[in-house]
Amino acid sequence: MVANVLWFTGLSGSGKTSIALGACEKLSKYGKTVKILDGDEIRESLHKDLGFTTKDIELNNEKIALLCKKNINNYDFIMVPIISPFTRNRELADQLIGPTYSEIYVKASLPTVIQRDVKGLYNKALNYEIDNFIGIDPSTPYEPPENPDLTLNTDIETIGESIAKLFDFSISKGNTE
Repeated sequence: MVANVLWFTGLSGSGKTSIALGACEKLSKYGKTVKILDGDEIRESLHKDLGFTTKDIELNNEKIALLCKKNINNYDFIMVPIISPFTRNRELADQLIGPTYSEIYVKASLPTVIQRDVKGLYNKALNYEIDNFIGIDPSTPYEPPENPDLTLNTDIETIGESIAKLFDFSISKGNTE
């Protein structure tokens, strides 16, 4: 068994974790083993020492890619819902993980994620109360992928529709690897 690694990218609040959890539930019912390496959980447990500078974000992404590689033989799917804002880090993850890597772009506009912001992080960042907030602070821009393997547009799709698209994509990947 070699896991298909589904590397999510998208702004905070775009729906990455909700979609990953929903797809995980569907894939588990389908008999697939799935591991979710959620960006927030990884930062709270394994990478507490890292902040949100560009260097720390890059190091966090690299460490998560290496964690995927370490666990690649233990699951059918590894889902990685993290912001992963920089193209170079997604390219590095692709190189480290290899041919089972897929880039999943969870697309949502800045006005949409600001409206959804239940934690109030965007308002704090816009009021200069949070430094290095991805997509707001010029030092940490979000670089959308140019050619993702799958785009889930949560501006126009419901979470359920995005979960269904990801499930279908995952099953097609699982049957061809």
